[in-house]
Amino acid sequence: MSPTMILPIHIPVLLGEVMEALQVQSGKRYIDCTLGTGGHSIAILEKSSPNGQLMGIDADLEAIKIAQGRLADYTQSTIFVNDNFANLEAICKENDFLPVDGILFDLGISSLQLDMAERGFSFQQDGPLDMRFSLDDELTAADIINTIPEDKLAQLIQIYGDEHHSRQIARHIIRNHPINSTAQLAHIVEQAISSRRGKIHPATKTFLALRIAVNRELKNLDIVLKQTLNCLNKKGRLVVISYHSLEDRIVKRFMQQEAKGCLCPPDSPACCCEHIPNLKLISKKVITPSLWEISANPRSRSAKLRVAERI
Repeated sequence: MSPTMILPIHIPVLLGEVMEALQVQSGKRYIDCTLGTGGHSIAILEKSSPNGQLMGIDADLEAIKIAQGRLADYTQSTIFVNDNFANLEAICKENDFLPVDGILFDLGISSLQLDMAERGFSFQQDGPLDMRFSLDDELTAADIINTIPEDKLAQLIQIYGDEHHSRQIARHIIRNHPINSTAQLAHIVEQAISSRRGKIHPATKTFLALRIAVNRELKNLDIVLKQTLNCLNKKGRLVVISYHSLEDRIVKRFMQQEAKGCLCPPDSPACCCEHIPNLKLISKKVITPSLWEISANPRSRSAKLRVAERI
């Protein structure tokens, strides 16, 4: 990123709801597992001062650098880790940051990533077909669409993007190999389903599906949620904002399962699983942005927040 580049203003999604859900208190420790440019973290540090501590994790080194600048007033209270949150428990142990009183996930993609054409997340500007959160990873979106078979590509686009026209799209992609730029891919998807325009750009769901696949987002979310149980203090809060139905389903299932005392099938004559509840649901219904917030920040429109407390 150029030193003279003007950074986009990052508006933290559901900020008031997140702060209420985390129940931030002075002197407590918190983890922002999706640090981004530090929007939520600033609010957490302000509320937990003077003795609060925060560890911010992000796979994107560029985001870490920006957040360090924004949180410079809290140098003594912050730890920054450039890693995938799938390694949460190991990160906490390495930094002697256990137990913690709140863990936040704001899943999906940040405005910073979307607005940088060279990262390849958006078709609004032409750029390389990359989509990696961490540039240390090897697999790119171009690697996927230029190498996997048509049926596998169609399946990926259908499942991760909820795209009903995945077969037509995959067929057009295969016919137009090689594809290496965002504009090229967006144009090919438009051609594939040109007669089926809706409220969103025809390529939106395909780009979403590729981003999820490149970064193994659903797998990593499933891995990390289990680890939060070993990191949270008693009465510590787990707060998750998701933007995709598959993400929200994983979070909902995890929280509901860990709030139950028995996981045996309903027809079992007696409990044999010996499962003990680990969480208490704080918000049984999903929390969504207000109409005012959606109007002020359209990218928040699909956000869903869920909250649970360690017991």
